[in-house]
Amino acid sequence: MKQFKTLLLATALCIGTISFTQAQSKVAHINTQELIAAMPAAKAAQAELETLGKTYQNDMQAMATEYQNTVKQFDAEASTKTDEENQKRYAELAEKQQRIQQFQADARQDLAKKEAELFKPIQEKAFAAINKVSKALGYEYVLERTTLIVADGKDILTEVKKELGI
Repeated sequence: MKQFKTLLLATALCIGTISFTQAQSKVAHINTQELIAAMPAAKAAQAELETLGKTYQNDMQAMATEYQNTVKQFDAEASTKTDEENQKRYAELAEKQQRIQQFQADARQDLAKKEAELFKPIQEKAFAAINKVSKALGYEYVLERTTLIVADGKDILTEVKKELGI
């Protein structure tokens, strides 16, 4: 009877261990920001965004300079103009300032739209490669490395870079 209990306990432990082992999933992690930054297409997209940003910056600087020159001119001529003319000129200044602010908002919005447009296919390519590599290596889950506190799983960044040819 004692041997039977021991055999039963050993069998239960064995089944429990097998069940526990099968219940565990293979988990890997990857830093997608690092992966995307290493992709040549991302570097080209970033260069294009910087060029567009500089163009907008130059346009904003030209508008600001024009505004400042107009303010100086209006201030210098204010004493020789009537109150009605000065009010009209300051209304023009307020309108110019509003146009500058609107241009800045539109430029920011356009840059964000362009960034999304340029990086969407790059992200899709990266995620497709991650999916392909994770399936090939038998991983059920791939977590983003930047949000993990403890990462004991396999980092598949190197394998995904190989898949992408970088």
